[in-house]
Amino acid sequence: MTMPSVIHIVDDDPAVRDALSLLFETEGFRVKSFANAEEFLSGVEEETPSCVLLDVHMPGRSGIDILKSLNGEKFSAPIFIISGQGDIPMAVEAIKFGAYDFVEKPFDVESIISRVREAVSRNAQAAGSSTMNFAGAETLTPRERQVLIEITAGSSNKEAGRNLKISPRTVEVHRARIMEKLGARNAADLVRIVLTGEPPAA
Repeated sequence: MTMPSVIHIVDDDPAVRDALSLLFETEGFRVKSFANAEEFLSGVEEETPSCVLLDVHMPGRSGIDILKSLNGEKFSAPIFIISGQGDIPMAVEAIKFGAYDFVEKPFDVESIISRVREAVSRNAQAAGSSTMNFAGAETLTPRERQVLIEITAGSSNKEAGRNLKISPRTVEVHRARIMEKLGARNAADLVRIVLTGEPPAA
């Protein structure tokens, strides 16, 4: 029998923690909730979750601070940033520090469940898939690898976002970071690096 996936919810608002905990427990997930950065960072040392829902605005250390502490880019589970309507620039900044995607308040119940399920499933596949063999592959996060697979298959940002259940803006941020890490000047250069294993042209 497979163990249920574990969701960690980090939010200083008890009403949000309770609502999300109930929602995911009803869907068969095991849930642990934390009111602040210290509680979460100590809990995550004991057990690595399958997915994290992290509020960007909290007293003390913010969601961005937590991402930096976790070294979000290398963290093994997808991290969703919970943000209000006005926090989109901050959510985009969070993606640069390794967040998988962001979820806007108020929550769309069906959307958040399907996006988390998709992220957990894709993360497990990426962890089990063979490594990519080209210069710089080891510098990519699991999320960047997923985006790269979509790009090299010819998907636009919008199509990649739809396939990965993340926003086109998130894909754009990941894409820019992939190109920067691999030294690619454009999409064609990127595809050539991945398919031939050759380093970027001088």
